[in-house]
Amino acid sequence: MFGKVLIANRGEIACRIIQTCRNIGVSAVAVYTSAEGVPLHAELADEAYELPERETPAMSYLDAEAIVDIAVRSGADAIHPGYGFLSESYALTEQCAKHGVVFIGPRPELARLMADKWEAREKMDSLGVPVLPGVNVNAADPASVDAGAAEIGFPLMVKANDGGGGIGMQMVEHPDRLHDAVLRASSTALRAFGSDLVYFEKLVKPTRHIEVQIIADELGNTRHLWERECSAQRRHQKVIEEAPAPSLPPSVCQSLVDWAENAARATNYAGAGTFEFLVDDSYSAFFLEANTRLQVEHGITEAVTGVDIVEQQLRAAAGLPLSVEDDVPLNGYAVECRIYAEDPRTFIPWPGTLDTLRLPTMPDLRIDSGFREGDVVTPYFDPLIAKFISWGDTRDEAIWLMQEALDATEVRGVATNIGALHVALVHPDFVAGLYTTDLIGSLSRYGDVLPRLGWG
Repeated sequence: MFGKVLIANRGEIACRIIQTCRNIGVSAVAVYTSAEGVPLHAELADEAYELPERETPAMSYLDAEAIVDIAVRSGADAIHPGYGFLSESYALTEQCAKHGVVFIGPRPELARLMADKWEAREKMDSLGVPVLPGVNVNAADPASVDAGAAEIGFPLMVKANDGGGGIGMQMVEHPDRLHDAVLRASSTALRAFGSDLVYFEKLVKPTRHIEVQIIADELGNTRHLWERECSAQRRHQKVIEEAPAPSLPPSVCQSLVDWAENAARATNYAGAGTFEFLVDDSYSAFFLEANTRLQVEHGITEAVTGVDIVEQQLRAAAGLPLSVEDDVPLNGYAVECRIYAEDPRTFIPWPGTLDTLRLPTMPDLRIDSGFREGDVVTPYFDPLIAKFISWGDTRDEAIWLMQEALDATEVRGVATNIGALHVALVHPDFVAGLYTTDLIGSLSRYGDVLPRLGWG
């Protein structure tokens, strides 16, 4: 096992990785920016180094060369990228290889394959996994855009080729919005990922978003850790997830985990990864994308399997075998809610000082957070304050515990989405486990309910 690991990230995920490092006796190195003061993750780590200032604080976390330089100077054996930032960056894997630092993630060639969303689609298609109709387009060429739309038809999605996390995605239902959507998607992709390449994919509505967690080592051991339901989204980004997926026919679930596990084996995958799928109202499933990194929602899978996914990542990167059973059993149900500092009606980020931050302590409730009372939610980073993960023997128990946890939470100084989370949890479709990606958008009475709940 590594002696020292640098965490090329911040906030709750950096704190989360530091916890596993501490549990298994690995020293943790943190990085941070001057805009953050001395953040919680820097305080928790064994060592912390300030990143060089760049155009923005976020750009400092994207400086692969500077981060690898700190790893070398600190004596770190490996770099864990968390998610976001450099987690799927070929530049970071190249820098690590150049300086003899282990990248805790897949090999560079596999990272490049999966980071290219179009190429990943082609690979999955060749393995017999269903994919939605799609076409590559040149965003700068109106003729190419029009031809692509004619081939796919409306409605369609404009997606960033090198993206992830819903960033840059644009839904287009009418031709008059097409060119503006392509411009928005390509410019957002360029800012976020350094590439303006986009493609079109047929839009399926209504649909569910289901993903399968994979872990694998360099010795040929590959395991799936079952599926997660990730359909409760706003702005194409997940806000509520649960495991296992409710009301999913066993045959569909089996197909999803088989496709994911077979694809991982066929590509000689090593590390933690996620294969994401769309499931329509007739239970037909289609490959969406593959992510060669830890997911924000990995905690619900840990809650129902008892597997520390970060530890398995470290083992795989160190050349050690996985330390899990061949067939990992499911135990109970878990729900995750992401608490954001954002306008409770528009979901636009709401930076500010956390004058009050009181998070509950309850049995079977896990809270991942990178903030303390008095910390500042800056406009430079994702405004995620905390993730709540509730576990229960039954799904109803897990949902009830989550509602109790949200009730017991107090945040002052910024607006939050706590009211929206509460309303979503009691929505009849959510309670029945039959909701789709339209759930959050369908909360038409949210504006009326919010003042009565006293949240926001």
